[in-house]
Parts: sequence; C-alpha cells; structure tokens
Amino acid sequence: MRAPAPAPAPPRRARVLLFVLPFSVFALLGILWSLASPVFSVPDENAHATKAIAQVRGQIIGYTLPDVRHIVVDLPEGYHYTQDTLCYAKHPDVSAGCAVDFGDGNGQAWFNTWVGAYNPVYYYLVGWPSLLFDGNASIIAMRIASSLVGAALLAWAFLAASSGARSRWMPLGVAFAAAPMSVYLIGAVNPNGVEFAAAVALWAGTLRLLETFRDGGGRPWLSRNALWAGVAVASILLVNARALGPLWLLIVVGLCCFAVGWKAVRRLFTTGASYWWLGAIAVGGLFSLGWTLSGGSLSNQAEASDAPFVNGTFLQGFAYVLRTTPWYLQQAVGFFGWFDTPLPVWAYWPFVAAFAVVVVLAFIATRRRSVLVLSAVVLSAILVPALVQGYSVHQTGIIWQGRYGLFLYLGITVVAAWLLSRDAGALDQVATRAAWVVGALLAGYGVIAFFLVLVRYVVADDPVAEMLTAPQWQPPFGWLALTAGYAVVSLGLVALAGLATRWIVRREAVVPEVDEPSPLAEAPLRG
Repeated sequence: MRAPAPAPAPPRRARVLLFVLPFSVFALLGILWSLASPVFSVPDENAHATKAIAQVRGQIIGYTLPDVRHIVVDLPEGYHYTQDTLCYAKHPDVSAGCAVDFGDGNGQAWFNTWVGAYNPVYYYLVGWPSLLFDGNASIIAMRIASSLVGAALLAWAFLAASSGARSRWMPLGVAFAAAPMSVYLIGAVNPNGVEFAAAVALWAGTLRLLETFRDGGGRPWLSRNALWAGVAVASILLVNARALGPLWLLIVVGLCCFAVGWKAVRRLFTTGASYWWLGAIAVGGLFSLGWTLSGGSLSNQAEASDAPFVNGTFLQGFAYVLRTTPWYLQQAVGFFGWFDTPLPVWAYWPFVAAFAVVVVLAFIATRRRSVLVLSAVVLSAILVPALVQGYSVHQTGIIWQGRYGLFLYLGITVVAAWLLSRDAGALDQVATRAAWVVGALLAGYGVIAFFLVLVRYVVADDPVAEMLTAPQWQPPFGWLALTAGYAVVSLGLVALAGLATRWIVRREAVVPEVDEPSPLAEAPLRG
C-alpha cells in the first residue's frame, strides 16, 4: 500500500491561523459562558473559587476547626461568603434574581471548602485575577483566566490534529470540544474544564507524535520536538488537575499507543531524545502522586448521608454506574447548574446527530483493525467510570458525574476522526460537506443550550416572554447581547470547521505519494 509522503510545512501564516482562530473561538465561547452563568452556579465553583482566592494569598491548604467539616480557608475583605449567593441552586423554579452578591460584606470571612487540600497547580493558574478584583468581578475574572487556559490547550489540539499528512476529518473531531457543556466548564472556576481540555490536547498530540516514529511517509508537518512540548504540557496539566489525573494519562496514552501500533511505540522508547520529555512528564506525575498520597485530595471516608452506597461493594458500585450510563451521558452532553438545569429532550438531538455522523462513519468506513481500535475507546468510555467508582464506592459512595468522563467521550470523536482521515479514502470527497453540516449541528445545539440556560436563570419557570418585559436577573451586558454574541461566535465555529477542512482537503490533493519508507528523524538508542 502506498503511503502519503511526509507533509511539507504550510506557510507560517497558515500555521499561526490554525492556532489563533480556534483559540479565539474556544476562548470566546468560554468567556460568554463565564458571563452568562450566575456566580457559583457551576457545580462546586464556590469551593474551588474560595480555595483559589486563599491560595494565591499564601494559604495553600487551610486549617481545620472543631465541629466544622472540611478544610477551612480564610477570605479577605471583599470576599465574604454567604449561602444566599446560591439561593436558587437546586430550585429550578427560582431565578438567580434572589442571589446576594459575593463579598457584599454580610457573609462570613471563611469558607469550609471540600477541595481545600486539592493539588494547587490549577488554582495558581486561575486564582491570580482575585488579586486585582474582588466580589463578583473576581469570580468572572477567574473564569476568564480559566477560559484562556482551556482555549490554549484546545487550540493546540486543533493545530496538532490538523498537522498530519492525512487530516481532513480532524478539525471536526476536535470541534466537539466546543459543545456547550465543554465550554461551559472551561468558562468556570473548576479544574474539570482544564482537565478535559488537557486530555483533548493529549489525544491529538499523542496520535501525531507517535506518527513521527512510524516507517514510511504520512508524518505530521509539526516537528517532533513541537509535538513533544505540547504533549508534555498537556500531560503535566492533566495529571495535576485532579487526583485521578495520572490514571487518566495512562488510559489516554495507552489507547493512543494501541491505535498507532507497537512499532511506533517501541521506536519512541528506543530514541534517546524521548527520555528528556518523558522525564519532564514523570516529574509532573510524581508531584501529583506525592501531593495526593500525602493527603492532598483522595476523599476521606464519607458518611452514609453523603452519597448512595457508602460502604458498598465493588459490584454494587460497578453495576450502578454501568446501569446508569445513559444518565451520565446526558449529564456530559448538557446538564447545567447544580443538577437543576437539564435541557428538554428535543434539544439534545442536534448533538446526538452530529456525534452519530462521525462515529458511525468511522465504524463502517474504516479497516477492521481501526474498528477494533474505536471499539476499545468506546468500551473504555463506558467501563472506566464503572471500574473507578466500583473501586472507591466503599469509601466515597456514588459520586461519579457525567462531566468527569468528558476526557473519554471527546477522545471518541478525536480517534474516530483520526481513523477516518487515515482509512476512509472513499469518503474523502464528503469530508468538507460533513464538516459544514456537523459544525452547524454543534453550533445550533450550543445556541439552544445557551439560551435555555439563560431562561432558567433570568425568569426560571415563568413565561419566556418575561425575559424581555420583566427579567428577574440579568448577566453582565444583558442576556440578549450575550445570546447574540454566542450565536455569532457559533457561526465562527461552523466556519472554522468547514474552512479548515476545505484547506486541508486542497492541501492533501497536492501532496505526492511515495512507495519507499522514509528514515526516522532520529537514530535509535544504542547499547
């Protein structure tokens, strides 16, 4: 079989645009969510934000008080906390108009945060704006910082994914990271957003990196060192985002190795230069493990009232999560707020259709081994949550949420797009049209979700028309301006997916094919 030649690097302007344009789209979508979501309306945001505020002022962990559960952190003036800020949480019939501003001076000067001992890396990345602002403005500023970090990771994933000799389906695979639940999380003070964004960068980067160690042509135009650098940064952020990050790293890298093949993996480990990058990743991983094992963030023994199945058996936890997988998938696709803002069933269908197009095509139009690879990724997305929760259920009870699995669910679309790009030559002519159609479905779903979530906070269950005549709450700049902005940026997402795919298709049309394998860029390690 003839393999595509190593792709020549495109002009510098094109390389810059392949990062800047997706960065702009992902960042703007995240920032719009950061403005549209009432303060602390994202799950656990009050705990994460107060930890970040205290940590950047030197209180890395906090302290304990008698009769107070969880670690206590001190809050400076301008950040006093009152539960009235969340008066609407878990009450879908109550708008955000009842909320008291964070730091209005009437709350307490401390907060008992259940994430007080979490790994500090994420909180330094997003906590620094609280040194410049206070009150609600500080939370929005920290959300924007989180959006920029997440957008940078996703933009690099887009660049790496598009750098292969055969990449025409890859922009579409990464575009799923712009689904509303994903950008909602990067636009919040919650490490879950950076966690899945780093995982997407790791999926795309590892696949491309391993391609540089294969025989033959078809290797990416990004240099091996550039790919290593991106993979190393994504890996370090992933392992330090949350306690299970090292396990997520092993799962993602293992599935990528299985996808590309053993020869490329063996050559990576027999190339001396690899060990500098592997060493950097190992240092980040050891820091994460050391922090966690020293009491950093693995949950203490929960009480029976905290969650279902506390002190349950492995089989109870495993079976429960497996049985409720459809519920977790719904959460991952779009279930907002403190589990008080689901979308109507009809609203999910554009996303389901978009996902089905990419995954079904990958199953029916690729080679037998590729079907096996994609099946392994899909099964991992189903079984890993069940196995993890089964292992910990005796200590934590059932605490898994759908958003925790985003790093696996988005891996399905990235791997499916990679397999389609490599194998589905018969579908090459439809890649551009599929990018426009699927991009439009994702964008449409995003606008629907954004508007419906705003309805919940602006008027709750009152008539939608009252958003214009009698709004009970307004986000900064007003709900109408934010919705219009989201619609415009969503059109930018459609254009990004469609035009990037068209550019790649035209570029691939002029790349010659070769019969002879090209030499490795680096000699294997000797001795």
